[in-house]
Amino acid sequence: SMRTVEVLAAGPQTLVQDLGRPGYAHLGVPRSGALDEPAHRLANRLVGNAESAATLECLLGGLVVRTGQAATVAMTGAVATLRVEGRPVAWGGAVSVPAGARVEVGPVEAGLRAYVGFAGGIEVTEVLGSRSTDLLSGLGPSVLAVGDVLPVGASPGRPGEGEAIPVSFADPVLRVRLGPRDDWFTAASVAALDGSSYDVSGESNRIGLRFEGEPLVRSRDDELPSEGVVLGAVQVPPNGQPVVFLADHPVTGGYPVVGVVVEQDLAVCAQLRPGERVRLRVVR
Repeated sequence: SMRTVEVLAAGPQTLVQDLGRPGYAHLGVPRSGALDEPAHRLANRLVGNAESAATLECLLGGLVVRTGQAATVAMTGAVATLRVEGRPVAWGGAVSVPAGARVEVGPVEAGLRAYVGFAGGIEVTEVLGSRSTDLLSGLGPSVLAVGDVLPVGASPGRPGEGEAIPVSFADPVLRVRLGPRDDWFTAASVAALDGSSYDVSGESNRIGLRFEGEPLVRSRDDELPSEGVVLGAVQVPPNGQPVVFLADHPVTGGYPVVGVVVEQDLAVCAQLRPGERVRLRVVR
């Protein structure tokens, strides 16, 4: 039988993601890739893949697939119930699935994005060296829909040892390094950023994590020429509400960047739900 997975239900948003396509910012192409990179890498390790193999990034659960062959599957990231033919199986561990079985990701109970890895990886066509779906530029495969049949690579052999430990999503904190444009804001606003709390906006997506809370106050009102922005940049539009740029972010921006989220905390951004409160901590 063919090595495939067929999509029976796609949930609110399920995407093919790998480690992205870095190195194309000069062409206006974002990096893209899995938002919770540690969870993506772990799902691959559990099923024996290279960490660069493509997984399925599943927003809020609801994904149901049918395997075209016996497969090894693992789910990491957000906490949800994984079922095979209706039977709950271990979250965060390698699970053997028979050919033709239904694999179902239940509603997410904690966090936001679950990652489902298949031994061999999802082998859709690469675009600029990556299989990732980029929602800003439109590169990569389409958002998954019912009826899609995805090719799966040859099994790499022995699954990884051990099981994942669920990450706590309680009391999230984002560490921020100030600059390069913190001098565009009042000293009082910048000082207040350390220890401040914001609510996550429902308008957040893979392009940017939008905050709602005490606005940052500008100290100057001239226009900033567009300049390059990086993953994790905290841009502040005229309303003063910070936006953290995530994997599908534009490569340039014309609003001042007050700081940049520490790389290790970007996985926290991937798992923050709308309405949740997050605390910022300024580090050097």
